[in-house]
Amino acid sequence: MNMDQLKRQAAARALEEVRDGMQLGLGTGSTAKHFVELLGERVAAGLKVIGVPTSEATRADAERCGVPLTTLDEIDHLDITVDGADEIDPALNLIKGGGGALLREKIVAAASDRMIVIADDGKWVPTLGKFPLPVEVIPFGLGATRRAIEKAFAECGVSGQMAVRKAKDGHVFVTDGGHWIVDAQLGRIVDPPGLAKALSAIPGVVEHGLFIGLASSAVLAGGEGIRVIERRKPEGD
Repeated sequence: MNMDQLKRQAAARALEEVRDGMQLGLGTGSTAKHFVELLGERVAAGLKVIGVPTSEATRADAERCGVPLTTLDEIDHLDITVDGADEIDPALNLIKGGGGALLREKIVAAASDRMIVIADDGKWVPTLGKFPLPVEVIPFGLGATRRAIEKAFAECGVSGQMAVRKAKDGHVFVTDGGHWIVDAQLGRIVDPPGLAKALSAIPGVVEHGLFIGLASSAVLAGGEGIRVIERRKPEGD
């Protein structure tokens, strides 16, 4: 079974959680695209749902597949967001943003009762950081922002090369929100929650790709089949 088939399996398993009348967050990326396509088939068969897309690419996919759409200005919450991830650790902390949609993805995930992460099992890692960490930044004052990011890295015990992301045409990649992305090659992030907090405090940082405490479960598809991992609640909850 190839990688694409594994991703579709994970998407199909997440779709089993969707019920009539739900308001859904629709993720971005290759695995989330499978979910949108499968959801479109269910909608065509009579399922009544409405979705909020996390990117213009997902909006186009949803419209093509006949999935009704709304916005977070028109509804007050989402039942489930289904999205992919670039890395998932055992605490269900994530690195996301390889596709550049991390800001909208995080807004949508935070507005949801549950976030289900769907991925092939190659995204499951013991420690986050091998995948470059995306940091979405304002272009103005980028030098100062990069120095502040480097300081935050040092204080959190990580370091690595940073580079402004380029698009396929060689120009600077621009997000749907009109921002730039700096990708940081950190190797190993020892304290994801601490680093997330430090990056969020930097004025020039719009958002970062560390998703902490947002995923409620992960659906991983591999050669052995489907694994579902639920986030453990902290002691005392």
